[in-house]
Amino acid sequence: MRLNNKVAVITGAASGMGKAIAELYAEEGARVIVSDLNLEGAEAVAAGIRSSGGEAVAIQTNVALEHDIHEMIDLAVSTFGTLDILVNNAGIMDNMAPAGDITDEKWELMFDVNTKSVVRAIRKALPIFLAKGKGVIVNTASTGGFCGAHAGVAYTASKHAVVGITKNTGFMYAQQGIRCNAIAPGATMTNIVNSINNVNELGAARTKVIKGVIPRLGQPEEIAKVALFLASDESSFVNGAVITADAGWTAGF
Repeated sequence: MRLNNKVAVITGAASGMGKAIAELYAEEGARVIVSDLNLEGAEAVAAGIRSSGGEAVAIQTNVALEHDIHEMIDLAVSTFGTLDILVNNAGIMDNMAPAGDITDEKWELMFDVNTKSVVRAIRKALPIFLAKGKGVIVNTASTGGFCGAHAGVAYTASKHAVVGITKNTGFMYAQQGIRCNAIAPGATMTNIVNSINNVNELGAARTKVIKGVIPRLGQPEEIAKVALFLASDESSFVNGAVITADAGWTAGF
């Protein structure tokens, strides 16, 4: 098993890509902290892992709150003794608003959930990784992290920032046994669309042009396989990278 006896924390793990990652990591031998704002969903995922012979504990986490992030990682250490893999997967979409229409409230929420949470979780995990001389960070970015036409300005900026955090962290700690990579999923079948409300007409009309050339929708399990590669020793020479998983959507532009 590729993650035998590793301890992993996965945010946004009650559904979608996070759920698929948690389940696949557990299948590969990892002991998993299933973290999500939706505690009922997180508990169901953890229960499913345990019923299949794996080890998992659920925790309710609002990743916009630093206190909750600390509790999440502290739970990994108190329950399983350490932390080996941090997957920053939790995220929300904006309402497609361009710069002229974005509100400060929406902007701040987007960065609290999509960006600040990534930095805060990495900052909490780093002392554990540095003491061990090894550790793996996998961030969920987005094709919106390097393209400007997949969402509104707030989501786009927040995911561009995740790409920058990934590259900087990978570079800064490369000589200390710590790897930090990201996945940039294209359109994938998850419930993130449920976080969209009051859709901006201009933004929706403009992004529709690009959405019309999506080759196909991805499945959460396909993204999980990339996350497994990045967490395993198979990717030992991969650091500071952003792996695009979008069926070729962004290959032509």
